[in-house]
Amino acid sequence: MRTGFRRNRSGFTLIEIIVALALLGMVVAAIYSSWAVIVRGSRTGLQAAAAVQRERVAVRTIEEALTCARSFAADMQNYTFVAENGDEPTLSFVAHLSKSFPRSGRFGDFDVRRVTFSVEPGPDSGKQLVLRQSPFLMDWDIDEQEHPVVLAKDVKDFKMLFWDVHLNPPDYVDEWTLTNELPPLILFTLELGSDPLHPNQARQIIARLVALPALTVPGLSPAPAPVPNRS
Repeated sequence: MRTGFRRNRSGFTLIEIIVALALLGMVVAAIYSSWAVIVRGSRTGLQAAAAVQRERVAVRTIEEALTCARSFAADMQNYTFVAENGDEPTLSFVAHLSKSFPRSGRFGDFDVRRVTFSVEPGPDSGKQLVLRQSPFLMDWDIDEQEHPVVLAKDVKDFKMLFWDVHLNPPDYVDEWTLTNELPPLILFTLELGSDPLHPNQARQIIARLVALPALTVPGLSPAPAPVPNRS
C-alpha cells in the first residue's frame, strides 16, 4: 500500500491577472496624466516668464534710448526727431548710447547712433516691435536692415503722446511735427498679445512717461568783430 500526500499548488486565475493588469494600467495612466499636467504647466509658466521679461527689456530699451537723445542746432538735418503713430508706428532719433545698450558690441566706439523703433509685420500673422541702429552719419547696414533686434512679438498697439510747450496752455499731442526739436516729455504705451496663463484675457497695457534732454544744443555763434582802437 502506497502512501503519499498532495502538494498545494498556488497561482493566479485569469480573472485575477486581468484585474491586476487593469489596475496597473490605471496607475500608469494617472502617473502619465499628472506628469503631462506638470510639464504643460511648467511650459506655460516659462512662456509667461519669458513674455514678461521681453516686455521689460522692450520698455527699458525705449526708455534708455529716449533719455540719451541728442539734438544740435548746427546740424539739424542729421539730428531730426521723427515720430509717427498709426498702424505701423515709428520712432527715430539720434542718441548717445551706453555700452550696455542692445547690440552696442557690433558698433565698437560709435556710441552716437541713430536708433529707430518700428512696429512691422512679423514672420507669423502678428506684428513685432523691432530696433535698428546705425552709427551717426553712416548708411544703414544691410544686416541691420534685414535682421533687426526684435524687442517684442505679438504687438497689438504702440502709441506715443508728446508734451507740446508751444500750445497755450501746454498739452499732450499725438503728432509731433517739430522734427528739429525734441519734445520735453513722451508718454508711450505698449500693448502685447494675450497672457499665456490667461489666453482669454488681453495683456495689460504698459505705459511709461519719459523726460528727454529737451534742450537743443545751439550752434556756434560767430565771434564778434573786434572793436577798432580809436586811441
